[in-house]
Amino acid sequence: MRTGVFALCALIGWTGFAVAQPVRVVSINLCTDQLAMLLAGPDQLYSVSYLAKDPRASAMTVEAEQYVVNYGLAEEIYLMQPDLVIAGAYSTRATVDMLRRLGVPVAVFEPTYSLDDVAARIMQMGEVLQRQGAAAMMSANFDARLKALTAEVEHNPRAILYYANGYTSGDNTLAGQILLAAGFSNAASEAGYEAGEKLPLEVLALTEPEIVIAARPYPGASRSEGILDHPVVQKLRVNHAGATMTDHDWVCGTPYVLRAIENLVTARETLTGAKP
Repeated sequence: MRTGVFALCALIGWTGFAVAQPVRVVSINLCTDQLAMLLAGPDQLYSVSYLAKDPRASAMTVEAEQYVVNYGLAEEIYLMQPDLVIAGAYSTRATVDMLRRLGVPVAVFEPTYSLDDVAARIMQMGEVLQRQGAAAMMSANFDARLKALTAEVEHNPRAILYYANGYTSGDNTLAGQILLAAGFSNAASEAGYEAGEKLPLEVLALTEPEIVIAARPYPGASRSEGILDHPVVQKLRVNHAGATMTDHDWVCGTPYVLRAIENLVTARETLTGAKP
């Protein structure tokens, strides 16, 4: 049952530490799903979004099987009687607004734009779940593993991330930061594409990257992904497992980005024929 204190938090917005640990938590965002699953105490997390079970987007599909699935609808969430709902800043906005009007506390998480943000989101989840100790341990472990993976290398191969509709990710994105941490340089940023932007095929060809790293294609036919089959892209790609973006490890700011970095380190070592 929701307490008066939690209802007050819902009215004024989540502003830091709760005074009591929430005992029935519902997450309605893919990224908060995974952070909550990693940090929640026994029986604390009740429901996660349906995307948590999608292997193309979620790194924790097996873990998600033990939770009730939701579709981010205000009616279904309210009937679950949560004492805390966790949402992303840019998803299910109407649901968040409705739940707050109904007196349901909602904690909102901003997207993760850098590797520094990963540790910050872990600590934020620790706060809203009142699991600060577990979050501190996870954050420290993340920082230590990240430091071990980001040793300096003699040669930083020039790479470009390239996916559906010709979009790329520059240095000012989480994907771009993963690329840099693995010892690559981002040729898209060199060409002036610092964020997530559409990179024309002609620019891709003119940058002459040593490797193009693309996402795994979705099942079936897709015009948006047709550009990845262009001869220019195919010529620049290196077709081994480490050079294919594993989407579910890259999508959210969770400790699983370390696995993405590890896979890219392997791709770089294969490309250069040398280890750092």
